[in-house]
Amino acid sequence: MPGLDEKLHDIYDEVVRRNAGEAEFHQAAREVLTSLGPVVAKHPEYADAAVIRRLCEPERQIIFRVPWVDDAGTVQVNRGFRVEFNSALGPYKGGLRFHPSVYLGIIKFLGFEQIFKNALTGLPIGGGKGGSDFDPKGRSDGEIMRFCQSFMTELYRHIGEHTDVPAGDIGVGGREIGFLFGQYKRITNRYESGVLTGKGLAWGGSQVRTEATGYGTVFFVEEILKTRDDSFDGKQVVVSGSGNVAIYAIEKVQQLGGTVIACSDSGGYVVDEKGVDLDLLKDLKEVRRGRISEYVEARGDSARYVEGGSVWDVPCDIALPCATQNELNGTDAATLVRNGCGIVAEGANMPCTPEAVQLMAEAGVAFAPGKAANAGGVATSALEMQQNASRDSWAFDHTEQRLAAIMRGIHDRCVETADEYGSPGDYLAGANIAGFVQVADAMLALGVI
Repeated sequence: MPGLDEKLHDIYDEVVRRNAGEAEFHQAAREVLTSLGPVVAKHPEYADAAVIRRLCEPERQIIFRVPWVDDAGTVQVNRGFRVEFNSALGPYKGGLRFHPSVYLGIIKFLGFEQIFKNALTGLPIGGGKGGSDFDPKGRSDGEIMRFCQSFMTELYRHIGEHTDVPAGDIGVGGREIGFLFGQYKRITNRYESGVLTGKGLAWGGSQVRTEATGYGTVFFVEEILKTRDDSFDGKQVVVSGSGNVAIYAIEKVQQLGGTVIACSDSGGYVVDEKGVDLDLLKDLKEVRRGRISEYVEARGDSARYVEGGSVWDVPCDIALPCATQNELNGTDAATLVRNGCGIVAEGANMPCTPEAVQLMAEAGVAFAPGKAANAGGVATSALEMQQNASRDSWAFDHTEQRLAAIMRGIHDRCVETADEYGSPGDYLAGANIAGFVQVADAMLALGVI
């Protein structure tokens, strides 16, 4: 298999055989394994102790029924998941995704990525992920509350501040976290603030948590630019998506002097040559929960809407895919390269296909993988856990400074590790190897468990 060290062929084949039909998990596993050839050559003890095989097998996989009643009085049934992948560094930590595309393979890919992402933060958190095939779009607050209460009625027995700490992901924001935490508190009769992160500021949440994933992605790009003695000043940026990650990536780019000229949703994309009007976008998406097509009606002549198509057709200096997995393919990557894009940083989880990643590498585009570039969200979740444990609350500026420092640290670890293992400038190899080595060393120390 091209790209895989001979010693890792069998491991990947085993992953595919034992996890049939889970294409996203196969993709995530192969991406990491492809980077580990130099590591196994230098440290054969990882192969001898079957650390890599153990890493590819979740410690625990939980699947459960979620029955609930809609506003019409009809009983609905969804499926819930929690994959507790690896706890070598700390309690399982990772979000919950509510989206109709969710199945076990999606959750396992996300949980596997989370292991290395969490390790890169340098904070004591393991990797896990969860969710449901429930679609919150078009549902009333009452329906979402009843679903969340039913979901937590099963999940509560598997989580805890020292065991497993979920957060939000696609389809799970402050509203859903509130309903989930309320049911957990009701069932357990404990105000265990550290059991969920992404909470409201009035009841245990952290400043900057809402902004953290988008801000962190941009902080990472800022560090890449610094290695080139450059900055965001005058840079044109394209961002895919218009949800939480995209909105706050746009906000931080603007604060640092860049201009975001396009963003998107599942229906199409808008191009605004004057720069995206962030207040309008926030009102449209966070308050009215509308479609991106409505942006043009309110913005006027400076903006145009393209139904369908690819937002990556818009020429830019920096591209930030912030929507969902495998949204940027080889054709899109070729277009970005042709148009002179120099940096691509993943704000979403695995939004670039393997073909796109390979093409960008060959063209010399700096590619920042999600496990490094979007680690700001989980890093700030860990900071929220710290505040909960000490019954404390930090100011916005202090928390943002902590986030920026963590992202600088991740960037520097990626660069130093890539240099050490013979892949200078390769952020993907640096992230995969640095995360792996930290987790693998902890696993070796803990014995065969």
